[in-house]
Amino acid sequence: MSHRQLASAAAKAVVGRRLSRSNAIARVCHRFSSSTLISSPRAIPNNASRSEQLRSHCLLSSRPFSTTADADSAEESIKKEEIEFQAETRQLLDIVTHSLYTDKEVFLRELVSNASDALEKLRHLQVSGGITSGSDQDNNIPLEIRITTDEATNTLTITDTGVGMNREEMVSNLGTIARSGSRAFVKEMQIKEQLGPENIPDPFGSGIIGKFGVGFYSGFMVADKVDVRSKPADARHHEPLVWESTGAGTYTISPLSSDVRQDRGTSVVLHLRDDMCKYSEEATIETILKKYSNFVGFPIFLNGKRVNTIDAIWLHDPKDVDDEKHAAFYKYVSHMYDDPLSKIHFRMDAPIDIKALFYIPSFHQEKYGMGRMDPGVSLYCRKVLIEAKSPHILPDWCRFIKGVVDSEDLPLSISREKPQDTALVAKMRRALTKKIIGHLSTMMKKDTEKYKEEFYKEYSFFLKEGICQDYESQQALSKLLYFETSKGMTGELVSLDEYVSRCPPEQKDIYYLFAPTRELALQSPYMEVFSKNKREVLFIYSPIDDFVMTNLKTFEGRNLVNVDSSDIDSGDSKAADKDKDSETDSDQSTSSSSEGSLTPTQATEFCAWFQSTMSSKVSTCRTTTRLSSSPAVITGNESSAYRRIMRMVETSEGGVESGSIPLPKQTVEINPNHEIIAGLYHLKDSDPTLAQVLAEQIFDNCLTAAGLLDDGRSMLPRLNDLLLCIVKSSVDKSEKGSENTEGASSASGSIPQNEFDSKPQNEDKNETKSKD
Repeated sequence: MSHRQLASAAAKAVVGRRLSRSNAIARVCHRFSSSTLISSPRAIPNNASRSEQLRSHCLLSSRPFSTTADADSAEESIKKEEIEFQAETRQLLDIVTHSLYTDKEVFLRELVSNASDALEKLRHLQVSGGITSGSDQDNNIPLEIRITTDEATNTLTITDTGVGMNREEMVSNLGTIARSGSRAFVKEMQIKEQLGPENIPDPFGSGIIGKFGVGFYSGFMVADKVDVRSKPADARHHEPLVWESTGAGTYTISPLSSDVRQDRGTSVVLHLRDDMCKYSEEATIETILKKYSNFVGFPIFLNGKRVNTIDAIWLHDPKDVDDEKHAAFYKYVSHMYDDPLSKIHFRMDAPIDIKALFYIPSFHQEKYGMGRMDPGVSLYCRKVLIEAKSPHILPDWCRFIKGVVDSEDLPLSISREKPQDTALVAKMRRALTKKIIGHLSTMMKKDTEKYKEEFYKEYSFFLKEGICQDYESQQALSKLLYFETSKGMTGELVSLDEYVSRCPPEQKDIYYLFAPTRELALQSPYMEVFSKNKREVLFIYSPIDDFVMTNLKTFEGRNLVNVDSSDIDSGDSKAADKDKDSETDSDQSTSSSSEGSLTPTQATEFCAWFQSTMSSKVSTCRTTTRLSSSPAVITGNESSAYRRIMRMVETSEGGVESGSIPLPKQTVEINPNHEIIAGLYHLKDSDPTLAQVLAEQIFDNCLTAAGLLDDGRSMLPRLNDLLLCIVKSSVDKSEKGSENTEGASSASGSIPQNEFDSKPQNEDKNETKSKD
């Protein structure tokens, strides 16, 4: 019985049930009216209740001799007509042919998949005994796919030695759009397996590819005529047939001419359009076959040469695949010639059945300036490529991973070019990402040197990018990071877990400092208090590290704190601060400052003067005890790495000049015990102009230490003025010193001269007296 007959019978049954229910209601109303005296029908008022209207309707419709007529009327009102949807066959074929697929080359994947399904059906029927053996010649034909190109006739032929088709199957499979013969065959075999599983020795279904029934018509994307020649494998059907169509809405089926040879199976002959002649070239077809159908389970021969020579090793047990096979497969999927650094081969059942094989190359191309890499993992379904370099399988930071993912359960779009269930794909992506992170974590623990020296040096940037982009994997990725610290040696890396394990019990935060180099980090004024209190600080050298810390925020319940923050907990320095405060309080009572330091009153006065002098650049000025050898620092400032990147972005987008991004007002903390600050306090009254210049230089020095000075050349005029001032002061002092020296020397020289002159005179007088 056909689908239309079944539907018609079901509709009649529904109408019959509804008619019986209507007759029953009429009989109830008739009995009700028999027990009520009604001489004549009466009008039903419009404002009557629903129950009264129903009762009156029953009374009026159940008059003697009117039951049959009213029942016929009820049948006519209840009866519904079921009508099938109509489709414009030619328009539907045109949509399937020209609007379903993104790339025209996909037609070859679809036709090869159909050929593989035909071979899989025959293999199953032979094993299960569900087919009558044909001739010995046909039985000796191997299960394979043969493809022939002919540039002279501009044709492409895809031949399989599979199950073939008889006339009815041609009409059903080729003449009906969106009817999948493979899917119907799978269902039929599954029903037989449920009825008698002992009679089905070969599990079936995993090798069948087709499911939508539209792949065959993709041939019309490149051909203006398609011929299908087929000879059934069943010995009961010996006559080979040919199906022909131009894709215009009609087709013909006729016996195949005797001068055309057709062995068991099916041959699809595409008469290519003139503008699609490239598909009659062997090189083009070979490239497409290796791209989409390289792992089909049956041999594929192109003009007598086998194409698919690589095995789908991701479907094998990981224990059965040796390093040699992995090396060959890695070079195929990555198009690289190095050996993989590591491999991840696994299977999982949740959220769907997945078989995956991932490789980590020994290097990546982005560092050589070759641009951003495309995703490296392709999606397969039953060994047939669905989406090359799929962006949906793994997060973007995993683009350095090469490999394949194969899933039989993944819902696909009708064109089989993309996965369909977005939520399910997201679950699969999370599961695969977790697997990759787990593999890296195992490498980090079991082979630390390889992880540090080979993987981390090459791929640390991608892990940090993942922390900034992949929120779900942040904490897991943070455990894979390494940094230098203030207590380690140059090049010695420490993980965050190791850092936390070395923290004293009272330390609740993780401290880090951004600097261009290790030397500058150690010389930074922000390190003074941590060096004094022997607190370990992480050193980060690249702008992305600053973004990592900003995005990560916490690790294992500890806050990640930049050492240039204003609310730093300096630990042991608090006691020293109290001692200093007590000393300054005692000094305040004397109202005088010791040499090279300021009293609290003087410090407050200096901060007010500094803030007013630098009012356009400073929002707050206060004293601090975190400094020992530096006069001042900026705290609570924006990230210098962030500012640098923003300047790069602005410059690349519109050629913005240096300094065009305004710097917000800063908070300056001064060291009241520093000689520069103490000297500047006294200089502000004696020489206000020079004091202002020095204040500006101190502020720029703070910006330089914080990495916020956009261009150090802006300080050159001021530095020259200060140098000139120093030189002149030194010259003046030297000149005054020389004058004093000359005066002193002249005065001292006259005395000896006078003494020298008087002595001879006295001697002469004495001599004269003696003579006298």
